[in-house]
Amino acid sequence: MSSTPVAVVTGGNKGIGFAIVRALCKQFTGDVYLTARDPGQGQAAVTKLREEGLSPLFYQLDIKDLQSIRTLRDFLKEKYGGLNVLVNNAGIAFKVADTTPFATQVEVTMRTNFFATRDVCKELLPLIKPHGRVVNVSSVGSVLALERCSQDLQQKFRSDTITEEELVKLMTKFVEDTKNGVHEKEGWPNTAYGVSKIGVTVLSRIQARMLNEERKADRILLNACCPGWVRTDMAGPKATKSPDEGAETPVYLALLAPDADGPHGKFVSEKRVQKW
Repeated sequence: MSSTPVAVVTGGNKGIGFAIVRALCKQFTGDVYLTARDPGQGQAAVTKLREEGLSPLFYQLDIKDLQSIRTLRDFLKEKYGGLNVLVNNAGIAFKVADTTPFATQVEVTMRTNFFATRDVCKELLPLIKPHGRVVNVSSVGSVLALERCSQDLQQKFRSDTITEEELVKLMTKFVEDTKNGVHEKEGWPNTAYGVSKIGVTVLSRIQARMLNEERKADRILLNACCPGWVRTDMAGPKATKSPDEGAETPVYLALLAPDADGPHGKFVSEKRVQKW
């Protein structure tokens, strides 16, 4: 078993994920795994970084496939005895002009951004070693969507005692309410991506609380963050940041010093804790 520290980035073959892998290869002392659903695209991304003189490794991972997540989990356990850094970056967003029915957009977006990210956490968080770092890539879209929720929903999502089970029920309800055409009446905003990222931010707050209760002595730090408006396939060419600039906050959180006691369970943008 290798004693080399190890970092894993989901959705690492392009955009912000690719830039996070690049930065970690330069700054993290250990093995850095670029994961992607498509092996061809993943290998091509690794080749590109190797041409830059960096040394990423590739592992195939489809976050929507539980077996795929468990295969990665078993590999990390066997080879490294755990995991030091996990960056949950994989996610999707429909374009504004997309004509796919809203209920379908909600179902697909929620399945990837919230439920699949939760599955990755469920399988890999137990592997995080003492002083490990977990970064869940969310979005300022989660804050904007939260402000457009009903007061009742805002109260639930801001609660310091909300459980994972209660959060899952709320996310499931959003999917059902859009299918039934009653989501606005029920207090939800018209944004599949925004609500999915509310889920990611709140999940991060819950996970940090659980780590405090169950593994306080391990000094693991877990946060949600917004990379900013980044020029990617998702955000388009008019965005203000390059992918490398977008990677700065996630990488900052992934590399918090071993003796750091925060941030933890926070929503971070531009390397600063934001109000939730």
